Amino acid sequence: MAVELCLLLLLFCGSTISEVQPIYKPPPGTLDFGFVPAKTYDTGAYHEPGPIGILFKIVHAFLYLVQPNSFPQDLIRKLAQQKFGNTQGDYQKPENVVLTLQAIYYEIGFIVSAALGLLFILLLPLVGLCFCMCRCCDNCGGEMHQRQKKNADCQRSCFATFLFVASLIISVGVLCAYAANQHLTNQVRGAKKLVNSNFKDLKIFLNDTPAQIDYLVSQYNTTKDKALSDLNNVGPLLGSRVQEQLGKEVRPALDAALTMAGAIRETKEALENVSVSVEVLQEGTERLHANLTDVKMHLSNTLNDSACSAAQAASTCNIIRNSLNQLNINANFSGLPGVSSQLAKVNDVLKIDLSSLVQKGYAAFNDTPDLVVNQTRNILSDIKNVLESIGSNITTFTKTLPVQKILADLTIYLTQSEAYVQDYFPVVEQYDFYRWLGCLILCCMVVLILVFYYLGLLCGTCGYDKHASPTTRGCISNTGGNFLMAGVGFSFLFSWVLMIVVALTFVTGGNVEKLVCEPFEDKTLFKVLDTPYLLNQHWKNYLSGILFKNPNINLTFEKVYSDCKENKGIYTSLHLEHLFNINEFLNISMYTEDVALKIEHIQINLSKIILLDEIGKENLLNFSSSGIEGINFAAYLTEINKSVTKVDLLSFANDLEARADQLPKGALENALKGHANNIRMIHNQQVVPLEQAMSTLNQSVRLLKRTSSELMVKVKNVISAVNAAQLLINNNASQVIVQETKKYMDTIVGYFEQYIEWVKESIAMEVAACKPIANVIDTAVDIFLCSYITDSVNTFWFGLGGSSIFLIPAIIFAVKLSKYYRRMDTEDVYDDSVEQW
Repeated sequence: MAVELCLLLLLFCGSTISEVQPIYKPPPGTLDFGFVPAKTYDTGAYHEPGPIGILFKIVHAFLYLVQPNSFPQDLIRKLAQQKFGNTQGDYQKPENVVLTLQAIYYEIGFIVSAALGLLFILLLPLVGLCFCMCRCCDNCGGEMHQRQKKNADCQRSCFATFLFVASLIISVGVLCAYAANQHLTNQVRGAKKLVNSNFKDLKIFLNDTPAQIDYLVSQYNTTKDKALSDLNNVGPLLGSRVQEQLGKEVRPALDAALTMAGAIRETKEALENVSVSVEVLQEGTERLHANLTDVKMHLSNTLNDSACSAAQAASTCNIIRNSLNQLNINANFSGLPGVSSQLAKVNDVLKIDLSSLVQKGYAAFNDTPDLVVNQTRNILSDIKNVLESIGSNITTFTKTLPVQKILADLTIYLTQSEAYVQDYFPVVEQYDFYRWLGCLILCCMVVLILVFYYLGLLCGTCGYDKHASPTTRGCISNTGGNFLMAGVGFSFLFSWVLMIVVALTFVTGGNVEKLVCEPFEDKTLFKVLDTPYLLNQHWKNYLSGILFKNPNINLTFEKVYSDCKENKGIYTSLHLEHLFNINEFLNISMYTEDVALKIEHIQINLSKIILLDEIGKENLLNFSSSGIEGINFAAYLTEINKSVTKVDLLSFANDLEARADQLPKGALENALKGHANNIRMIHNQQVVPLEQAMSTLNQSVRLLKRTSSELMVKVKNVISAVNAAQLLINNNASQVIVQETKKYMDTIVGYFEQYIEWVKESIAMEVAACKPIANVIDTAVDIFLCSYITDSVNTFWFGLGGSSIFLIPAIIFAVKLSKYYRRMDTEDVYDDSVEQW
């Protein structure tokens, strides 16, 4: 019934989800489904025996000496599969004889030990009977006569010591037996708590499973909410993806057009700078030429002064006179062509704001997400309705499943089982009390014998007088001897009874330990149970035959137990995929197919996006035909590369002043220095501004030259790029939209796939985790059978058996020693011969 419940719960989960294999699977955002609610099981299927565990280990070591062979898997398989007694003469078949001999060989340690115990049971009462009859005939030490020997004290001491050691060993054995007996009783009394813990875990297992199923189903809302969130953000998601793909061609085209608009403005500024600079240079060079002519004239007049005729000044004046030709302008800007016509055309081009037109194209393209939102509004509404209908179907389906009824029936069955156990547990405790009492009586038998031995040793040792003769021994010493003989008598009476119990418990407990407990611990017992055709000669796999009615499914006891031990889900542990294939039921195509079809029917029209209208394109063509490429840039650059004057006026003025310093002091020197200062002033006031104007003209001309270089080609390239981008939007955008819509659809479907994988993993590892089932098995076999019962029983027979065996030397030493404690009827102090009895 539990299996049916698990299958129904898995069907309940599987009917809410589906599976599909997309061509493209993008990595969607990771969904957080949280943790499947699970309570902690209370049962700790492990038993720590405490201090008595040392005795358990000693008994295990002894059993290994008795039976050192490993677990006979093959032998047990053959014995289980072999049919004995079906027909006459089965036991005489060679293969059966071989199996019998193999079984005897494996059990040889137990057989020999049991045979020795049987001899003990048979012979010891017979020896005791003969011993009593012999003593009644005054033989076997029955004659109350003791011959004195020289080493009598040594013999008495040795016998007393040996008897005391034997008694101590017997005492240890009976204490072990009593401890094992008490331990078993204590564990039985405490087993109720462990049983209740297992029932509690099973109830948690049943009660927690529906909550886990509900949690799995409820997490569909996480998937749905994420999908709805992406659908509500279709603009930023799908629209931005489409915009990003188209933008790889659209944005460079618009950027080129915007760059060309900037170039037009820069061209206008450059043309204006050229026009102004040329006018400034023409006027400035004319004024500079006039001023330099005046300077030369005045310098010439000064040099014609009579002072220059003197011998000291003539050479200097001639040098200065020869350098006057250098005071002249070098660049001639009067012949440069004007740019007024080009400037006028560029101004006409700028009457249309090309930058504004390009920005409108940017704005239209950036509205792509809004266009997507507006054009997918109806389809997305349909998709949302599909998602809501899935949730409704899940809710409707959950109401049709009788999960609660099945769980209620299982809970009732479990409650009844628990009540049954609780009702019969006092009966178990009562029978355990009878067992405890019987074992205690057996221990008391040994204790009674020990009491006689210890009293005999105590009285004999304390009451012994070495100066007294055998016939004159004291009452205490004689009583000690009588106690020893009483102990011997009870030993003969009880030993065979003790050995019967020891032999039976030894054979039973030893074989349970070797054939059940040890192979259960290393799981070899499961391997035997998993042997094909062992438990059912028609079934290859017994467990799958019971559960699935299909014995060919590879389902083993060992695997189920190991999986449950690891607290895996019951679906994984029982391999329920052979009865209920979750991959077939977890098929999201039944739900995502409608979603995918809806998304695939998304049609987005971007033809309303105009990147650059015809006015803008015509404006670009007008700019290309503005005539700036016809400007004579070579003439401009030729004059610009010249200096304003033939000589640097500052250097000329400094040189003139230096030569004036070579002349004698006087008017000539002062006049030349005045002319030098005048030349410096002309440089600062006229040459420097002209150089600045030339620099501005140089920059503007070079800018115009770069701009005009292949201007028509550049403009056509820009227009071609814009046209290509516009064509992409108008005609080829559908292909991009289809691709991005597919990716968008796969992202939505990816959320469902995450949900499916999470549900699969949760069902396999967390839902209906079958740890309580493994705990029940461990509790029944490992704890109750092996730890509680078998270990205690084995320790009991080990202690009681040891005590029984050491009763034999104790009997011998007690009989020998009693001669030295009891009061004799006659004595012979001179006879040193060996005593015969």
